[in-house]
Amino acid sequence: MASTNGASGEKSYFEQQRELLVGDVAASLENVLQNMNRLNRSLEGVIAVGNEFSQVEGLWSQFENVMAKEPEAPKEDTKEGAQNDRS
Repeated sequence: MASTNGASGEKSYFEQQRELLVGDVAASLENVLQNMNRLNRSLEGVIAVGNEFSQVEGLWSQFENVMAKEPEAPKEDTKEGAQNDRS
């Protein structure tokens, strides 16, 4: 299976093309790796900004819970009052 070209040190056309393709694939993978690193840094930045708003979100949640509880009590009282008026 050994070719005569292998003994003289010359590479066959197939081997030359394979090396070119392997080089292209390696360059493409390097590019993908660089882009993934950029994306990772961007996502870390977005998460950091989001974490800065966690305290504000907590305060708004507390405010929402307080505001949601207040209207419920009068509604129940008015329903009971309306039923008592009908009796």
